[in-house]
Amino acid sequence: MSEPTRIPAPDGVAAAAQYAHVVTGTGRFVAVSGQLPLDEHGAPVGVGDPEAQAHRVFENLRRCLAAAGASFDDVVKLTYFVTDMAHMPAIRTARAAHIPDDRLPAASAVQVAALVRPEFLMEIEAFAVVGE
Repeated sequence: MSEPTRIPAPDGVAAAAQYAHVVTGTGRFVAVSGQLPLDEHGAPVGVGDPEAQAHRVFENLRRCLAAAGASFDDVVKLTYFVTDMAHMPAIRTARAAHIPDDRLPAASAVQVAALVRPEFLMEIEAFAVVGE
């Protein structure tokens, strides 16, 4: 099985501290919609608590990836949508519980005015490439 190749700092580009600038892979593409901090019954998790929300979102991502025959090892890109950039440390902590530093995907973080419901502090989407 072909593993994604991570390029943390292409020539002439400053090194990334918390992500890889480029990730390539060969295989089947998997797109996971933005996941919210909802439990399996659709109830919000961790209202007002960025750490609890981040851990639940990463658990939902893990379950979605598994349903597609993928894992966090296959993730090539994460996009973080946050209502406050102050929530990024909680997201990094949750991400570290699922993705080791030597497997970091490409990433983007975007602060938004609001998400679909006011109790949500974050939404995270993932793209993965599952080896052939």
